[in-house]
Amino acid sequence: MATGKRKQEDMGKGMAPRNLMPQKRYYRQRAHANPFSDHSLVYPASPSAMDWKAHYPSMSPEQTVEFADIGCGFGGLLIALAPMFPDTLMLGMEIRITVTQYVADRITALRLRNSLAYDPPESENVSVVRANAMKFLPNFFNKGQACITSDCLSKIFFLFPDPHFKARKHKARIISPTLLAEYAYVLRPGGIVYTITDVLALHEWMVHHLTAFPLFERIPNEELDGDPVVEQVKTSTEEGKKVQRNNGDKFLACFRRLEDPKR
Repeated sequence: MATGKRKQEDMGKGMAPRNLMPQKRYYRQRAHANPFSDHSLVYPASPSAMDWKAHYPSMSPEQTVEFADIGCGFGGLLIALAPMFPDTLMLGMEIRITVTQYVADRITALRLRNSLAYDPPESENVSVVRANAMKFLPNFFNKGQACITSDCLSKIFFLFPDPHFKARKHKARIISPTLLAEYAYVLRPGGIVYTITDVLALHEWMVHHLTAFPLFERIPNEELDGDPVVEQVKTSTEEGKKVQRNNGDKFLACFRRLEDPKR
């Protein structure tokens, strides 16, 4: 922890105190939560009832959230992508109370640090909500097909999701035939679903179901080489860093949302 003298020196230089950032050891929680339990969640009755301005104070009236990180964990992907897409609003959705609070505090600290340093705004375009995306995703996002412009949900991320190894738990996996219909609903045509895991069986499960769903097509690996988001998907999260430290494998698969079939 910085001493009082150090804090004064930092403030005198136009810098934020070093201890502004939250520390994970004060936000301990179980690694996973049961998505079928009653978590006493607060969610909007419809997307139009959502107060986005409270999450993004600097947003313009025509802006909407474009990136959604489902099960965002400690927010590593959001923080990494924020400066890469400064004009894009991004939302993390996390079901665990303490982890959600950590991400919220982390974003607040980043914003405050930059305001104290007189730098351009940082992380003004990212926010987090405590939510169960398996149940309430359409409560937050409109139908992607209804967007007149490209300013609607264009990327959904599922990074190192709970593998639910036991067969009787497979219904709790975040990628399933029923849930894919909801992801296709909120994602605009041309939008991308990013999946990554270190569990081969889960990777094969997600690829199988996404490939079988008629509104998604897999993006070839050679095409992904030109996507700047892919590297952050692999390396920016806590789980991704842990796998890398342990020299584990990472299995990536990305899918593009197709146009709705003509009637």
